[in-house]
Amino acid sequence: MTNQKTFSSGAGRFDISTAGLHILAMTLMLMDHLWATLLPAQEWLTCAGRLAYPIFAFMAVEGYFHTRSFRKYALRMLVFAVLSEVPFNLMCGGTWFYPVHQNVIWTLLMGLLGVHLLETVRRKQKPALFAAAAVGVILAGAVLGILCMVDYYAVGVLTVLVFYLFRGRAWGCLAGQLLALYWLNVEMLGGLMYPVQLFGVSFEICQQGFALLALVPIWLYRGRQGYHSRWFQYFCYAFYPVHMLVLALALQFLNR
Repeated sequence: MTNQKTFSSGAGRFDISTAGLHILAMTLMLMDHLWATLLPAQEWLTCAGRLAYPIFAFMAVEGYFHTRSFRKYALRMLVFAVLSEVPFNLMCGGTWFYPVHQNVIWTLLMGLLGVHLLETVRRKQKPALFAAAAVGVILAGAVLGILCMVDYYAVGVLTVLVFYLFRGRAWGCLAGQLLALYWLNVEMLGGLMYPVQLFGVSFEICQQGFALLALVPIWLYRGRQGYHSRWFQYFCYAFYPVHMLVLALALQFLNR
């Protein structure tokens, strides 16, 4: 999407690098998983953890546009999706084999396959064909997300597609991201509600709605890569299965 009026960054304004977003997302994910395993009474941890997935989805799309080879990018994600499955099963189901829920890298990979298909169609410069393909990919992504029981189900796959379809810093793109994430997280996922009183007015806040706060660091990203090296790249990939394995083993040890 394009828009004449853009959310531009001035010289010297604060921004967050690619590396910074990865570290922030990993930290938030760790907080959520600590709540899910070792610290279930600390509910604020999972509230903070709601921000992690939209950042990962956003960075997956950015990675697509910055990679030299989508095939290698997808293959790398596939390898780590497979490596992460047993640690994920141990953490979520307490068993090596847990077929009713798949780890989040599968979710990101499914979304990226949809992005790749849409980007291939877009290059043909036929708007009607792209619109039809977008509808088809959105429907197929939602259905496959549910049937394959990947983490975040349909919402997870659609979140990746949102950051592709509304990619950019135009005001229309930012508004699209906000409205789409609100619909996905609040209207579709819903979940636990927190009663709040402010200035004598009572209302409720949806826990999954905290995911919308992920747009703050996302919008502070302006394309700067920051620190980058081969070891850091693989650290970011390896962090997912390794931290889940450590948490699962720690939980089993404490439950003995």
